[in-house]
Amino acid sequence: MRHANLAIFVPHLGCPNRCSFCDQHRISGAGQPPTGEQVGQLCETAASQLRGRCPEAEIAFFGGSFTAIDRAYMCELLEAAAPYVGEVFGGIRISTRPDAIDREVLELLARYSVRSIELGAQSMSDAVLSANQRGHTAADVERASALIRESGFSLGLQMMTGLYRADEQSDFETAERLAALRPDTVRIYPTVVMEGTRLAALYRAGEYRPQSLEQAVALGARLLGFFDGLGIRVIRMGLHAQESLVSGRVAGPYHPAFRELCEGRLMEQRLASLLSGRPQGAYIVCVSPKSVSKVCGHGGQGIAKLRALGYHIKVEQDRAMSGLAVRLKGV
Repeated sequence: MRHANLAIFVPHLGCPNRCSFCDQHRISGAGQPPTGEQVGQLCETAASQLRGRCPEAEIAFFGGSFTAIDRAYMCELLEAAAPYVGEVFGGIRISTRPDAIDREVLELLARYSVRSIELGAQSMSDAVLSANQRGHTAADVERASALIRESGFSLGLQMMTGLYRADEQSDFETAERLAALRPDTVRIYPTVVMEGTRLAALYRAGEYRPQSLEQAVALGARLLGFFDGLGIRVIRMGLHAQESLVSGRVAGPYHPAFRELCEGRLMEQRLASLLSGRPQGAYIVCVSPKSVSKVCGHGGQGIAKLRALGYHIKVEQDRAMSGLAVRLKGV
């Protein structure tokens, strides 16, 4: 393994308001916030399992707005995790709100071996942010991102597609504005309607229509290709599979293999582009060993679509290739 996170969830703590889509307890599968002692125990267990096996492992505090929680409690969690940074874990990763970042808290985080900070931007449209009760603006995202980069941290940005009052155009504009902030990583989450949220009430009242899975995959593939073309790593697409997430979902495009669906769609589009204008017939397609299932598409649909158009595709592995690259052999 090259990379792994010990994910520790701190649900809802630090959030000054409740966003329209938010039900962190179900999404994370977490209940009570962890104590410092529990964090130490989790780190100890993970360290014994990962030692020597994962050089890029991180301790990651997710779920709430980490820098907005009670300062003493935040330091308690960091102090419990910090002794495990070095031999096993390369650093600590946290996620937080854009309006909960300033120079003082960044200096504090640096003392505790935090090296990566992810901001829940979600949208760069102030109208969409306001409609979903985010409580911050796009300018807050830009200001916080600049401070994080200037302070030497790795910057991660999280966006959501299909939010209330958003559309494909505003979602892609969000991606463009996030890319301009030069993040090291991005996470893309299609909006899922969870029971007990304002979004569920809007959905039932007919005021909100979530993306279909097809719409989410099509946009996800477009966004993945956009960030990939800029050299920005997309480290997560879609929510983690959790029993509580499945049981609490009211509507929305959840799929446990959402990323693979998007990668398959992107590779299908790239292959179709390579074949465009070429005569029907047999072709050999070369991809990296890890991408064979992706170019074939979920359930073989990608290849089946091309076969229906008269293109008979054989897939070969090329160990010299990587990522989602596609090429035609002998062409």
